[in-house]
Amino acid sequence: MFKPVNRYIEIKVMDEEEEKTPSGVLLPKDYKEKDEAKHATAQVVSWARDVRFEDQLSVGSHLIVDKSMVEDIDLGSRTVAVVLDNYVLGLIN
Repeated sequence: MFKPVNRYIEIKVMDEEEEKTPSGVLLPKDYKEKDEAKHATAQVVSWARDVRFEDQLSVGSHLIVDKSMVEDIDLGSRTVAVVLDNYVLGLIN
């Protein structure tokens, strides 16, 4: 069982639904689409007791986070995503 400490929040980043249609444009094999989104919606899984807004969190609540600051931790059997409370931009009610 994983329990965050030191102001970290365990999250599940929500996948953005992408609508892609075939355009017929040929692209190089090494082409990677630029990820424009700087922020992501995430669902709260658990959190450290010292998170500054702990009283506003609940399991399953949604946050807007700085996507570049989400850290993936490999625990062997699974991977968890965490973000420091400083990089939470907002709560979604």
